[in-house]
Amino acid sequence: MEKNIHEERLRKMESSKRLINLGLSLLSLAIVIGIFAYFWFYHFQFSLVDDLHFYKNGHILEISIYGVVLFLFSRMYGGTRFGYLKNTEIIFSQIFATAVTDVFIYGELSLMAFELFWPFFFIWMFLAQSVALILYTNIANRLYRHLFPPRKLLLLHGERSAKDICAKFESRKDKYRITRVERVRENMQENYHLILESYQTGESNAVVIWDVSTAVRNKLLKFCYANSIRIYMMPKITDVIMTGAEELHVFDSPMLLTREYSLTMEQRFLKRVIDVIFSLLLIILTSPIMLLTAICIKVSDRGPVLYKQVRCTIGQKEFKILKFRSMRTDAEKDGQARLAQKNDDRITPVGRVIRKCRIDELPQLFNILKGDMSFIGPRPERPEIIAQYLEVMPEFVYRMKVKAGLAGFAQVYGKYNTTPYDKLKLDLTYIENYSVWLDVKLMLLTLKVLFWPDSTEGVDAEQITALREEKLEKERRDER
Repeated sequence: MEKNIHEERLRKMESSKRLINLGLSLLSLAIVIGIFAYFWFYHFQFSLVDDLHFYKNGHILEISIYGVVLFLFSRMYGGTRFGYLKNTEIIFSQIFATAVTDVFIYGELSLMAFELFWPFFFIWMFLAQSVALILYTNIANRLYRHLFPPRKLLLLHGERSAKDICAKFESRKDKYRITRVERVRENMQENYHLILESYQTGESNAVVIWDVSTAVRNKLLKFCYANSIRIYMMPKITDVIMTGAEELHVFDSPMLLTREYSLTMEQRFLKRVIDVIFSLLLIILTSPIMLLTAICIKVSDRGPVLYKQVRCTIGQKEFKILKFRSMRTDAEKDGQARLAQKNDDRITPVGRVIRKCRIDELPQLFNILKGDMSFIGPRPERPEIIAQYLEVMPEFVYRMKVKAGLAGFAQVYGKYNTTPYDKLKLDLTYIENYSVWLDVKLMLLTLKVLFWPDSTEGVDAEQITALREEKLEKERRDER
């Protein structure tokens, strides 16, 4: 009876969370749309609306279009995820979604009028929307955190230390609080008792299963599921592969099918068409930026403008990737391949700027046009680095089942210094769940990543090009 009351209370709390999150999200959208409507009627009226001969229904339609576009971009960039993302991330996502929407509407109206409008009022409108979002989001997040305190977690881990995952949860004190850390026992009954004791006493209301062998993990998973206990679990590589499996029924037996080919012929054709069209378009649009960058690099140290390096794409096929040179010409004079580290003294002053803005990647548009790469796909690695990874992580070859890309799942949802093991899982998630829409979505999400500083961090000094062998061996044991 007591257990049922506790479960019912948790269910009601989860329902309340969703309703309040929806209400806060809709109110933030309403504020931005309201500011647009104000500027539409009181500032655009004389310079824009009258020229296009809008009437009552036209006003309603244009404001509705603005609202729909804003909603779609806010959802895509995470601007509606109150209580889930950090405060700064929500604010950035909302402002970025608003900026993209404003640019979209400005372009739409300019096309309708066959001329570019002076964007003075659009700039003022965006500034007013940004200030309103910053103020509102801070208030909304404070309210959300007051109503819903951090989730209390019981963390169960295997042989490996739980220090790393604890540090990650620690970075989100507003959402998670690890109340107990225990190593998994050999006796499963002891594990079950530990989970129930922590759950029923209120010490925790969710379990984190981290770095546990598959056999033990499956038993813990079934036990928590049977007792309606929330579970956070580190996926194995096989789990990620199965996310893209197709559900089949052989008579009355359910089955999962994973295909031998990652992309169908139709998907490869559409992907190539998109690559050719958008690479040509972006080469034309960014040509002034590329010319200015080339001049700055040449003037700064008289060295070569472009940096060519052998990388691997689909089927480990080698090609020469093109980048604007951001490091000294003698950066790897010892012949050893090394990833850029934080505060790397090999990076030139011009290089720091173009790396921060991702301008150094622009020449890869020519690689895409040529067919060596795609816009979206796993980032290409150097053959010698791949060799290091394969020695301790043979599954790394899986990410070369598709063409390498300018950006990918690992770049959008990870960081530059995300470990290779985790990047592999992210890349496999992309490969196993591929669709043309996913490519389009990742292209749009990449725009946000370009302006988010965390994604450009270098690796820590102790992280070498491949993960340390002993760490990888432990990660490999997790798969058993």
